[in-house]
Amino acid sequence: MAIQSWNPATNEVLKVFSAHSPDELENLLQRADLAFVNWRKTLFSERAELMRKAAHELKDNVTYYAEIITREMGKPIRESINEIKKCALCCEFYAEHAETYLQDEAINSDASVSYISYEPLGIILAIMPWNFPFWQVFRFAAPSLMAGNVGLLKHASNVPQCALAIEEVFRKAGFPDGVFTTTLLESAAIETLIKDDRVKAVTLTGSEGAGASVAALAGSQIKKTVLELGGSDAFIVLADANLEETATMAAKARMINTGQSCIAAKRFIVEEKIAPAFIQRLKRHLQNLKTGDTLDEATDYGPLARPDLAASVQQQVDESVAKGATVLLDGGRPDEESAYFHPMMLTDIQPGTPAHDEEIFGPVACIFVVKDAEEAVKVANDCRFGLGASIWSCNVQEARRLARQIESGAVFINGMVQSHPALPFGGIKKSGYGRELSYVGIREFVNQKTVWVA
Repeated sequence: MAIQSWNPATNEVLKVFSAHSPDELENLLQRADLAFVNWRKTLFSERAELMRKAAHELKDNVTYYAEIITREMGKPIRESINEIKKCALCCEFYAEHAETYLQDEAINSDASVSYISYEPLGIILAIMPWNFPFWQVFRFAAPSLMAGNVGLLKHASNVPQCALAIEEVFRKAGFPDGVFTTTLLESAAIETLIKDDRVKAVTLTGSEGAGASVAALAGSQIKKTVLELGGSDAFIVLADANLEETATMAAKARMINTGQSCIAAKRFIVEEKIAPAFIQRLKRHLQNLKTGDTLDEATDYGPLARPDLAASVQQQVDESVAKGATVLLDGGRPDEESAYFHPMMLTDIQPGTPAHDEEIFGPVACIFVVKDAEEAVKVANDCRFGLGASIWSCNVQEARRLARQIESGAVFINGMVQSHPALPFGGIKKSGYGRELSYVGIREFVNQKTVWVA
């Protein structure tokens, strides 16, 4: 099978790779399994030194790695540069904190001594998406490798250069052969990997359907999974919010990665008193965004990652409009061959339509006008997803009260939902389960062993 690296901004095929054969995959698994035997015995100080070298490799070659992202999936270079820097931060964070997070934890019991020991599992399979092709991998790899596990990456098929470049980072940093391995495989080969006894657990970031399939297969093998799936994050604007600042951040929150982010704000739930003023400001900010050469730092948004993705978003919009939604800002796909999708705004959105019920993975802002804060919470929770949400208000105490009522894995007050190495990241409902990052994430793929001494 041929795996293509393709530039969605130019329609240019950049490179073509051959998928690993069954024999090649077996060799990679043997190598990873052998690497774990020694890697699990290394000191935290040794792992930390190598992880800091990985951070240096990223920081010293920011432009090189960022341009791979931009060319391969269309992310504007400014955002790609920030993505690489964030990966370096994650490496540094776990180099500093992993040992503390995984030190033996004393437990008071009837024993003379009892404690929890955190020990690595082995090969962790990571099935990763294209939208943040470096960050999604590093937020898995940095804690997993620091915990003493080894990583096996099956990346999205449209970002093979990113996948190989990530392996290159760890190789250049001096990690032993097999501690981090990239596989180039078709999706059908995932079943073989999950069923292999040498693979001990699976983490997936992707769609609801992919998560359900992987979880079912891993469950049949009694293997742990962590799933970070879709999101339709609520952006709640209360009547006392700073409108200009909030509208500025709303545009930014919707347009993260040209709208292709699980934690991008997608549903803007606005109190009716200030709805017209907020809508006017948000529309102006979205209209002022510039597209163009994705390698130009002045470019605000690029294409979606593939033409079929742009077509899917357009179909969701068209169906929603046909069933009653009103277009406040017209944009969309310029032609049937393009991967580009210009920002749009919808309101009067009806239940049972894609804009109401589904995640729209592109730059479409869906506006819901509500009478008060209590209705805002109700609308926010009337969603199959539960990844993140934000509340915008000058009354922080009231916002904190409302935050406890929101059904999501994270609530940000007067700030965009974002991931950070120190904060647990993940969702509830159809957004998945388990957590990445923080001390919580590094403990997902370890044996939390009880040791009891009489």
